[in-house]
Amino acid sequence: MSDVIQLLPDSVANQIAAGEVIQRPASVIKELVENAVDAGAHCIKVLVTDAGRTSIQVIDDGHGMTDTDARLAFERHATSKIRNADDLFALRTMGFRGEALASIAAVAKVELKTRLEGNEIGTSISIAGSKVTNQEPVSCPVGCNFTIENLFYNVPARRKFLKTNATELNNIMTAFERIVLVYPDINFIIYSNGTELLNLRAGSLHQRISDVFGKRFNQDILPLKVDTAICNISGFVGKPDAARRKGAHEYFFVNGRYMKHPYFHKAVVSAFDRLIPMGMHVPYFIYFDINPADIDVNIHPTKTEIKFENEQAIWQILTAAVKDAIGKFCEVPSIDFDTEGKPDIPIFDPAQDVTIPTTSFNPSYNPFKSTSHQSSAPAGWQRLYDEPSARFEDTIVASRHEQLPMFDMPDTIDENTAAGKLLIEDKSPAHYQYKGKYIMTAVKSGLMVIDQHRADMRIRYEKYLSSIRSRTSAGTQRVLFPEIVKFSPSEGIMLRKIMPELTDMGFDLADMGHDCYAVNGVPSDIDGLNFVTLLTSIVNDATEKSNDSTDEINKSLALSMARSTAIPQGQILDNNEMENIVNGLFSCSNVNYTPDGKTIIGILRQTEIEKLLN
Repeated sequence: MSDVIQLLPDSVANQIAAGEVIQRPASVIKELVENAVDAGAHCIKVLVTDAGRTSIQVIDDGHGMTDTDARLAFERHATSKIRNADDLFALRTMGFRGEALASIAAVAKVELKTRLEGNEIGTSISIAGSKVTNQEPVSCPVGCNFTIENLFYNVPARRKFLKTNATELNNIMTAFERIVLVYPDINFIIYSNGTELLNLRAGSLHQRISDVFGKRFNQDILPLKVDTAICNISGFVGKPDAARRKGAHEYFFVNGRYMKHPYFHKAVVSAFDRLIPMGMHVPYFIYFDINPADIDVNIHPTKTEIKFENEQAIWQILTAAVKDAIGKFCEVPSIDFDTEGKPDIPIFDPAQDVTIPTTSFNPSYNPFKSTSHQSSAPAGWQRLYDEPSARFEDTIVASRHEQLPMFDMPDTIDENTAAGKLLIEDKSPAHYQYKGKYIMTAVKSGLMVIDQHRADMRIRYEKYLSSIRSRTSAGTQRVLFPEIVKFSPSEGIMLRKIMPELTDMGFDLADMGHDCYAVNGVPSDIDGLNFVTLLTSIVNDATEKSNDSTDEINKSLALSMARSTAIPQGQILDNNEMENIVNGLFSCSNVNYTPDGKTIIGILRQTEIEKLLN
């Protein structure tokens, strides 16, 4: 039998590595910007065209490379970060494997212009599909200038599965934000199709957070810092009143590297126990400085998963640090200097004579001594108590024999015929609200219980979805004082993508530039709601459920709007309001479940009721 095992060609091996390292244009930008940071750059500029499909350019003013290094940099496992295996446990750089440039060159056309500081002339090298097509001397500034064109041109299957430009650009901004938040002392600039998206000047970490996510974070975050023998923790954590149900910016960084760590996330959440409602999240930007020998970053190609040697101890330190930051914020007392209308409390003066207050009383007063007095009761008061029990008994007897009208409904609701079985002889049924949450109605098979919040959510969801699909506005109410809302770059990309659907819902937004929007009008049926919070929640939901399908985006927007505007649990309803909800529910296409799959209706059968009372 002949031998069957053989070495793969470098071009094939590079494409396999690219499948793990380079998944989309955002991966290319992440690798190139991290290399620029490791090269000591003070200014990094990123230019993308068509969300990276057509071209990506990363320019830095770092150390640069010689012509030999420029050629070797595109070889697999060629790196300047490590020399032996022991260096893996002392990493302080972003990259170390030496796979990024080789992976990029395997699936794109790459041109690099670079010059080492101190050299008079630089070098230019061109590579396509892992093959060097040209290398020559060139005049260029100190640093590196990478140009990536036609990403995945030789891997059509990978290029086919790229999402829309808006989705890919949103992924680029997400990866970009994770880097700029670690290095506030570096100037970052990013352009998309010639439009400047971000221009971040070097400054403090607090200023960098405000520049990326808006000035509202100036009042919403608290400083956090603790130094221990195990690790040092610093950064910022949100105040309890900054909690949001969705879209809270949550970031962990270890030695300058972004990471995902659900265990540490629970540590932050537990510190806010009983301070925020269940299901709410607070923003945090937490930075760990730890001995590289105590962590392992070499467990995943994206390096977002990190193992810790003292995980439980760090969990306790993190929880204590967050609680300490919250405690410092909460223990500051409020001082009220408004003394108008307050009693005047004199200051004690020991040199001033103090007189003993005198009291007077009648020594002959006896409370048990009867005195004659005229009754103040009105005349004829006895008639108020004539035969009270007889009239009351009549009312009780009558109420005992009165029964609620019933629906003739089956145990399970048929979506096609339920609407026709609601009314009997055109008589509105009586409803009962239980604890401000459930609408209870008698039906033929027993007692029907409807969750009022979920029912109203289903009604509003189908209403908003119909408006979006038919491209008809649901009605706009002008606001008296337009409010400016600042979105992060990634949120701004998604907002522009869903702007037509928001207009159909009733929002009137004016673009003020730099991801700032003036809210001039809101949907006419959101009275009493904070429309800024509502708009932010809708954008965050659309970002989390990013999908290129127009119908899926429409459903996500309709659900976000319905969930926010539906009647809340605990709201007291009169019989007419309950009647409207019941009738509206049974005119929906699905009466049993909410759009996100939660049960709306439950029926307590007559046999179960009788069994309870036996």
